[in-house]
Amino acid sequence: MPLLGVNIDHVATVRQARRTIEPDPIHAAVLAEMGGADAITVHLREDRRHIQDRDVRLLRDIVRVRLNLEMAVSDEITRIALSTLPDQATLVPERREEVTTEGGLDVITHAQRVRQCVDQLQGAGILVSLFIDPDLAQVEKAKQLGVEAVELHTGRYADAKTREEADIEFDRIREAGQFATAQGLLLNLGHGLTYRNVRRVVEIHGVHELNIGHSIVSHAVLVGFERAVREMKQLVTL
Repeated sequence: MPLLGVNIDHVATVRQARRTIEPDPIHAAVLAEMGGADAITVHLREDRRHIQDRDVRLLRDIVRVRLNLEMAVSDEITRIALSTLPDQATLVPERREEVTTEGGLDVITHAQRVRQCVDQLQGAGILVSLFIDPDLAQVEKAKQLGVEAVELHTGRYADAKTREEADIEFDRIREAGQFATAQGLLLNLGHGLTYRNVRRVVEIHGVHELNIGHSIVSHAVLVGFERAVREMKQLVTL
């Protein structure tokens, strides 16, 4: 059954709206673990719009499940990763003007920079995953770059307006996922997954982990963080 990685970025988004000390994503991480999270995911963006350096340092000390650091292919963020040593680093694209990550990292176009970053991270014993679109050529290049895992971008599936569109995007994810596992890569999925659409992707053969954030944080506002994580965990593991 797939593991559940809980992304707590948007707890920090609420905090940063007032530049105050609450809600603290560190507290959210503890509650997520109590709710059954298998990993805690945070994205330390270059503009520090939500997660801060302090959060990453404290999470490294406190988190008892795996810590997954999402990060741009950036010298600055790479230095932070090498100093804090998360269990996993997921390389993602990043543009300052976007609200959230809008697509996968183009590892074909940026192969040289990605390779340099991957080598540094792996040299420190950090497992590396690449957040890419469900595209066979991107998966093949990820394998050539020597990473251990890929996370397929599920945003187009999540945002589909019709059942037909959802079917098309689901088939793309399934095909790319099967190709990834055949290449010996760990298969992770993430972006836009909710309590309503997650069950279908859970059934894709070989899925190792799902990374879900916004939907859980939104639900937690109404029912509490531990319960929100527990309810998602039940959907993922049934």
